[in-house]
Amino acid sequence: MALADAILVCLTDRPMSGYDLAKTFDASIGFFWRASHQQVYRELARLRDRGLVKSQEIEQEGKPNRIVHTITKSGKQAIYNWSTKPCATPSLKDELLVKLYALDHVHIPTLREQFEVRRDQRMARLNAYLRIKEKYYDGKKLTRAQQGKFIALTLGINDETEAIKNLDKAILMLQAIKE
Repeated sequence: MALADAILVCLTDRPMSGYDLAKTFDASIGFFWRASHQQVYRELARLRDRGLVKSQEIEQEGKPNRIVHTITKSGKQAIYNWSTKPCATPSLKDELLVKLYALDHVHIPTLREQFEVRRDQRMARLNAYLRIKEKYYDGKKLTRAQQGKFIALTLGINDETEAIKNLDKAILMLQAIKE
């Protein structure tokens, strides 16, 4: 998947300025696809050049003009075409796991602390997901688009829950090792 695909997906919700798109990206797709605001703006220009997004400048009194981006019919077709292609297996690069391979050469209390930090980070993300679920999905009748987001959110909740369990086990195992 390319950043362009992720941006087009965001624009299916509604037309947005680059700023709004970057903020929306951070609070949704950004949980599992990283991009800087600068990358988002650069990619928007490319999408516009390819005719997948149209941009309209809106004058604002007392403020700089806003440029609002809207996905085009060609952009929607590009999403459809992209959706029919197989997904690559995500790559895993995790320095913390590599450190375990050198367990006889590392300071175990520090390594354990690093695992605890990772656990806290995963817990924070889980709590963010649970707040999103409660605010936007619990007890609500969902549209097809919302169902897709809810499925992704549910997978994220499950991933974080399992990761926390596994990190807790690793922390206990590291505590049991004599220095």
